[in-house]
Amino acid sequence: MGLVIAFIKFRLHREGRATLTLAAGGLLLVNLLLPRQLRLFGLALSLLIFSFFAQFFRNPPRTTPDCTACVIAPADGTIVAIERVYEGEYFKDERLKVSIYMSALNVHVNRVPISGKVIYTRYHPGKYLVAFHPKASELNERNTVIIEGEDGQLILIRQIAGVLARRIVSYLHEGDLVQTGEELGFIKFGSRCDLFLPLASIVSVNLNQKVIGGETILAESHN
Repeated sequence: MGLVIAFIKFRLHREGRATLTLAAGGLLLVNLLLPRQLRLFGLALSLLIFSFFAQFFRNPPRTTPDCTACVIAPADGTIVAIERVYEGEYFKDERLKVSIYMSALNVHVNRVPISGKVIYTRYHPGKYLVAFHPKASELNERNTVIIEGEDGQLILIRQIAGVLARRIVSYLHEGDLVQTGEELGFIKFGSRCDLFLPLASIVSVNLNQKVIGGETILAESHN
């Protein structure tokens, strides 16, 4: 029973299909080319390597709190910043930024933090500084999404690539109606996710706290 539960929790995300198929094919070819006396060792090593890549694409089920006034964490990871900053891409004014650092061991699925309507999306090519660098939000490859909540509040979510991440995927388009906890996108091989909230927001998390995407309440947001 324990193995069954572990398998269910370790279901793979569709973003991993091509990568894992390529990895499996490459590892199989390498093993076929190995001398017979090394094949057992090669098989064991290949399973470890494949498992390492597979964990990047796990997609465990999440239970999202029923809280219309709450902003839910869009990603798994660690809170690395809670600060008042100037947001220059869309709002052109000060906002409360909450940053989540996604390590290589975290789930990389990004989720919608509030229910509402997508009013803005924009992809920006850029650098690949380490994701926890202070300037990563402005200089790295990134994708910005703004959702207008059912009460009119505007929340900006920014997916940010890091040193290893070389592909940001966003599933949302302007005009989409979304629900809290739905899949927003995916960042391959870890990175960072920033939220820009109204200044009156009441933050519910602390620096260095671990959060779970789609489940942890980050803040109550008010205009």
